[in-house]
Amino acid sequence: MATLEDSFLADLDDLSDNEAEVDESDGDDGKDKEDIDMDMADLETLNYDDLDSVSKLQKSQRYLDIMQKVEEALGKDSDGAEKGTVLEDDPEYKLIVDCNQLSVDIENEIAIVHNFIRDKYRLKFQELESLVNHPIDYARVVKKIGNETDLTRVDLEGLLPSAIIMVVSVTALTTKGSPLPEEVLQKTLEACDRALDLDSARKKVLDFVESKMGSIAPNLSAIVGSAVAAKLMGTAGGLSALAKMPACNVQVLGQKRKNLAGFSSATSQSRVGYLDQTEIFQSTPPALRMRAGRILAAKSTLAARVDATRGDPSGTNGKALREEIRKKIEKWQEPPPARQPKPLPVPDSEPKKRRGGRRLRKMKERYAVTDMRKLANRMAFGTPEESSLGDGLGEGYGMLGQAGSNRLRISSVPSKLKINPTIAKKLKERNYAGGATTSGLTSSLAFTPVQGIELCNPQQALGLGSGTQSTYFSESGTFSKLKKI
Repeated sequence: MATLEDSFLADLDDLSDNEAEVDESDGDDGKDKEDIDMDMADLETLNYDDLDSVSKLQKSQRYLDIMQKVEEALGKDSDGAEKGTVLEDDPEYKLIVDCNQLSVDIENEIAIVHNFIRDKYRLKFQELESLVNHPIDYARVVKKIGNETDLTRVDLEGLLPSAIIMVVSVTALTTKGSPLPEEVLQKTLEACDRALDLDSARKKVLDFVESKMGSIAPNLSAIVGSAVAAKLMGTAGGLSALAKMPACNVQVLGQKRKNLAGFSSATSQSRVGYLDQTEIFQSTPPALRMRAGRILAAKSTLAARVDATRGDPSGTNGKALREEIRKKIEKWQEPPPARQPKPLPVPDSEPKKRRGGRRLRKMKERYAVTDMRKLANRMAFGTPEESSLGDGLGEGYGMLGQAGSNRLRISSVPSKLKINPTIAKKLKERNYAGGATTSGLTSSLAFTPVQGIELCNPQQALGLGSGTQSTYFSESGTFSKLKKI
């Protein structure tokens, strides 16, 4: 059994081993830092004046071997599509795969050379790089202009569109650049020649791949054509890489950044790459081309996946997909169907269920329009209505009060909402009892058309005369004596 001291010693040994491992890992980190420093040094070489230190692809053995094989294959003019399916073990298929990878490397090399040209020529014409975005067009324009200060002497027809040529000419008059030294100009022109050579080599590779596309990707070629299929494969880095790519990325493969020089971008196809060169896209009306580009990218991705797995070497699937795209585009162009007349529904002959009864009748009578309101809402033809303020001002009364007896004609139909007879009798007696009282506002002055204003007895007007009607307080009355019998 180990003692306590032995266990402590064992722990110390473990700690020493861990420290040694940490030291070794620190040494590896130091090596990684050295590698990073070397990479940074390689990036800094891009700013050197020597073009050979920047562009090394054309002098590599791999580039020379592949280009030699491509030129030999193009010289033989063999139809690989008619020979049948190309197998993966076939050296011709391996050459096609190498050509796809080489085309991607050439694109990267052209970008590096373009940066070199742009950095050198910026001293002469700084605004040119924002006016001409495509690397090959930029190299051709730089080679054509050179150190010329007056662009009216330089013929740029065929290199750029007329609108861009006009903008470049106007901008050159106001540029702050100065002519390049002879040595710098010579390096810039050599870089332009190298970019043009790389572009021609890339075209040769794409021509070779295009000639073999019928056997490599028959379904993709059936949809977009051999030329566009070769460009898609070359840009994506091979058929397998194209099959793994989503349709939204396939749609923008080969997209060029266009400078519209201030013109409207409404009609410019800014989100379509090589697919705009297909026959289907060009035959589609401009209003539907964006939709056609999306469906072309989707179906091309499906066809590339079929070709990558060698699912249909005959290309039948691609032809079916092409026919489906064509039918969809034709369906989009059809006018909308005419609106059919909609007949009215057959009326229901059965009586509808409606609520009725004593309660509903009472509610209708309670909220029904009264006769007074009916007369107020009605007007007689040719008879002016009376109003509350007179002369047609205020609220009009309509035919109210225009009947024969100058009062509202009451309907003879007995109302079902009558007051209790006992309550009506009490109200009537109360009215009669209070009718004999004299109002405190009664005046003793009377207005007559003959005498004008005269004094009168208000009680006489109410029928309360002297004599028999006022025995106790009569002025002529006397006490009567009753004789005893």
